[in-house]
Amino acid sequence: MLFSSSVFLFIFLVTVTGLYFLLPRRMWRVRNLLLFLVSVAFYWAGERRLVLLMLASVLANWLLGLWAGAARRRGGGVRAAVAVTALVNVGVLFVFKYLSFLSRELSAWIPSLSPVDIALPLGISFYTFQAMSYVFDVARGEVEAEKNPLNVGLYIAFFPQLIAGPIIKYSTFAPQLRERRTTGEGFARGTRRFAVGFCKKVLLANTLGLVVKEAFDAAAPGASFAILGAVCYLLQIYYDFSGYSDMAIGLARVFGFDFPENFIYPYIARGVTEFWRRWHISLSSWFRDYVYIPLGGNRLGKRRQILNLLAVWLLTGIWHGANWTYMVWGLIFFVLLTVEKLTGLDKKLPAWLAHIYTVAAFCLAQVVFRADSLSAAAAYLAAMAGANGLTDPRAGLYLRENWAFLLAGAIFCAPVVQRLQEKLRGTRLEGAADVAAQLALFALTVVSVTYIVKGTYNPFIYSNF
Repeated sequence: MLFSSSVFLFIFLVTVTGLYFLLPRRMWRVRNLLLFLVSVAFYWAGERRLVLLMLASVLANWLLGLWAGAARRRGGGVRAAVAVTALVNVGVLFVFKYLSFLSRELSAWIPSLSPVDIALPLGISFYTFQAMSYVFDVARGEVEAEKNPLNVGLYIAFFPQLIAGPIIKYSTFAPQLRERRTTGEGFARGTRRFAVGFCKKVLLANTLGLVVKEAFDAAAPGASFAILGAVCYLLQIYYDFSGYSDMAIGLARVFGFDFPENFIYPYIARGVTEFWRRWHISLSSWFRDYVYIPLGGNRLGKRRQILNLLAVWLLTGIWHGANWTYMVWGLIFFVLLTVEKLTGLDKKLPAWLAHIYTVAAFCLAQVVFRADSLSAAAAYLAAMAGANGLTDPRAGLYLRENWAFLLAGAIFCAPVVQRLQEKLRGTRLEGAADVAAQLALFALTVVSVTYIVKGTYNPFIYSNF
């Protein structure tokens, strides 16, 4: 069940919100139980029997957290708890996410070996990483082991962030289990944030996604059409994923939870290093805290730092999916980040040139990310370079139909609205500008709802991860 679906908007969300606010604030335990049960129902609606896998993850990591907490109090055995936690969780990821890929690759070399086909559970990479972070933080002494399995269950299964994050640390989530406040102002802020993400997803990501699909599926696209498809994908994946993060943060706010930001205008970055401080921040932070720093980070010299970066970006690529394209994608960013670390290229370039280089590098890397295979990625990159000719009439056709969405996408991936609000703050126009912004958001939300009701193209890229 996607957030941008009629069933979620008009049935699930309305019912859950109504039930939640019927319960008095002092009954926070009952409210938590309600949120856990509806989160399980939310996952069951999309995955049916695989909800048992998610519940097994909750139970296993709750028990592992108790073990890690007890080992820490005794002063020994913490490493064993951490090792078993990693083995169990990575083992589950391997079976459900990578075993099918590995069996297909091996069957190409060993004809007698039949490939297996295992269904990929929705959001497994996100909730597994979140579950592991809880146990790791208990082992480090950053949080206490949670005795109540319901609290761990709600932390892992909470429906706003269950499918696609952001990946939240338990130290952020736990205090809000008991002390969060649901206010009218918070409800309004959460609703507005959800509406912003909803419009980004439906109006921009979905619309541009149609152009992307046509371009990447086209036979021998000319350079103009291939480049248009790559640019549209650059915008689609940003508005798709950041829009979903906005909706998750907004929904959490409605129920009194404050989640950290996951995207901070990555396309204004001046360098790949800065880019990854702005894009999918919760995943970057996870690998920094639980892989890069434990391996030594940048404390053991340049050579070791480069090896640590290689490990992080290979794992980041593998995390995204079972395909050679994701591994190559991770290696591309390893190379770019290593060059920046060793040469300071991002700081030496003029700001405008660093910005162009960053966006162009990400655009080309995302072609590899989007492609079904390395050969398909190579063919598409060759098409962008003119292998199939420079012009393509389809580029003009799709550009005429979608120029307004492309222009809006290019404008709003920068903090244009925020900077305008800052300039108007304290002036006589501030109030009028706020009212105009609210009316515009309301109108765009209504239009977005009509798109959904009509059943328009509505994929979600990160549901595959």
